[in-house]
Amino acid sequence: MRIIPAIDIINGKCVRLTKGDYSTQKMYSPNPVEVAKEFEAAGIRYLHLVDLDGARSGAIVNHKVLNAIATETNLVIDFGGGVKSDADLKIAFDNGAHQITAGSIAVKDPEKVYAWIAKYSPEKIILGADCLNRRIAVQGWQDTTGIDVVDFIKGYKAKGISNVICTDIAKDGMLQGAANGLYADILNNVNISLMARRSMKATLH
Repeated sequence: MRIIPAIDIINGKCVRLTKGDYSTQKMYSPNPVEVAKEFEAAGIRYLHLVDLDGARSGAIVNHKVLNAIATETNLVIDFGGGVKSDADLKIAFDNGAHQITAGSIAVKDPEKVYAWIAKYSPEKIILGADCLNRRIAVQGWQDTTGIDVVDFIKGYKAKGISNVICTDIAKDGMLQGAANGLYADILNNVNISLMARRSMKATLH
């Protein structure tokens, strides 16, 4: 098992939401680079960086934060939020992302994501499979589809995806632990590498 801390960004600052509700945002640090450095100093090698502004707006917003963390640390960064186009993908990789998470775009334009997998390799593309009551949610979790999370992952597994990140939105920000039942169901049905996201503060103590 690999521990990967997440830093969620709004307006260039580290925040947390409750169940994906933007009105509940709480700012933990105005300086995500310093937070990333704290993680690295504690022995962390990997970072999940989420552009919440980008997730809501539909295009990458906080690429300068990504660039600063990539420049000032040696963390291996996977980046998500607002990656919707070929241009977004280039911005993410040019600014230091080692991997990107395809979330809403994987629902709305699967052919584009299939092309990314073929062009960049499955190792560079993580499938975002965040869900509420097992139904895939999109657009910064503002909309819930009728797509079952296991069926969704199975479909992408058939196209070569090997890495999946999944958040149970009902538990996000609630500090109630991981959605072990959901994650066990996914792993029992699909042979993939699963990043199971649970809520933690974005600072070390």
